[in-house]
Amino acid sequence: MDAPALDAAAAAEALPNFTHRQILRVITGILLCILLAAIDQTVVVPAVPAIAADLAGFNHLSWIVAAYLLTATAATPIYGRLSDIFGRRALLLPAIVVFVIASVLCALSQSLWGLIGARALQGLGGGGLMAMAQAAIADVVAPRERGKYQAYMAGTWGVASIAGPILGGWMTDQLSWRWIFWINVPLGIGAFLLSSRALKILKVQPRPARIDYAGAALLTGCITCALLAMSARGEAAWLLGGAAMLLGALVWRERVAPDPLLPPRLFASGVFSGGVVIAALAAAAMFGGTFLLPLFFQLLHGADASESGTLIVPFLAANVVGAYTGGQIARRVGRAKGIVLTGMAMSAGGYLLLATLGAHAGSLVTVIDMAVVGFGLGVTMPVNLVMVQNAAERRDVGIATGTLLLLRAMGAALGSTLVGALLTARFVAVSAARGLPRLDLGALRGPGAHTALDPATRAAAESALVAAFHTTFVACAALAFAGFLTCLVVRDLPLRSSARG
Repeated sequence: MDAPALDAAAAAEALPNFTHRQILRVITGILLCILLAAIDQTVVVPAVPAIAADLAGFNHLSWIVAAYLLTATAATPIYGRLSDIFGRRALLLPAIVVFVIASVLCALSQSLWGLIGARALQGLGGGGLMAMAQAAIADVVAPRERGKYQAYMAGTWGVASIAGPILGGWMTDQLSWRWIFWINVPLGIGAFLLSSRALKILKVQPRPARIDYAGAALLTGCITCALLAMSARGEAAWLLGGAAMLLGALVWRERVAPDPLLPPRLFASGVFSGGVVIAALAAAAMFGGTFLLPLFFQLLHGADASESGTLIVPFLAANVVGAYTGGQIARRVGRAKGIVLTGMAMSAGGYLLLATLGAHAGSLVTVIDMAVVGFGLGVTMPVNLVMVQNAAERRDVGIATGTLLLLRAMGAALGSTLVGALLTARFVAVSAARGLPRLDLGALRGPGAHTALDPATRAAAESALVAAFHTTFVACAALAFAGFLTCLVVRDLPLRSSARG
């Protein structure tokens, strides 16, 4: 290749230089998008029972959450690929509009299935919010410098994680569950106005491309079958079989498509492939803990729902501190692999410490163990995202980000499903081995639940619960350790430290 061609290729890959003020303008709009998408995932959870009671749909209440998860997960990589072609702004603004319209439809729903349909539409917008937010940040900040702005993103996630359940419970009790959707309207309008103005500085380089509709359809079908299989019972086998067949068809399609949705060149990079696997394992460990810790306090310590939400604040706060710390260290050392290895090792060790806790463990010990896990996962997840984006060519940053978020969402679904099934199965098995009558975990939740049992049964039930939590915390440690082993074989690329890499 001659010198002019090399210069042209370098210019195409170069990241434009932006001032700190310009970067803050972009990040301000992006943070509101992240807050909008993140808080919507947490604010709904405490309202689900009230929604099901109001709309007479207790038999299908899980779909209130699952419908959003399905469409958001399937849409994420599609948004990423299209934004590589048409630009982040062209995809982000319609995603915000779809999200706000769907929120209004959710608030006005008069039937459970109407609400589920509106939640599915809301997921189509929410998937775009998250994918475009992360990709836009990669467009304006070089990988090594991203740690400078990590505090803003970590703080936003922290606010959503902690405030979402509290706000959702308060609105449901004091106003109506419909207000958890109405609140998205002013937030969405603000995000649209800020992002529309800020993202104008991102120049789009038009390039001819054909949209891979067949690839998008196969990917959507594969994800849908896989996620449904995770929550299914007797139908899981054929759903997993369908997911495997669609995955095989997707791989073939992407190899022959002229402009594939998931370019094979991405997966030729060991750093990218290893990074997305680490993302899935870290998310599985993270959401496994998020699922288990409230149950730990409710089942073994008699806390109610709101108390258990407060008790896991150290876990969430340590996650935020870890995210900021990891970003700052990455900025100073210019490498990501060692940081990710340390974070995964810490989280695995923290889960093993949690596995040693008994029914009467001290509060300080529990807080320290939770904080170790939260800090380790907080260090890992944002730095791993930067590692994957750093390994991708600039033309593929959007789809690289979308693919990582897709694998992260799949890992989160797998983690929460796995530990939930494992906790129940282990409790039932240990209870049966000790001659206990069959007890439902739900009957052991909340203040005073254990006192309803006679002393001998209560002691045996507590022992079975401790064994069940021991097994599930060890399973979470195994997920984190698998991420550690995966990272060991990933090449340690230096993070690009300037606009021109």
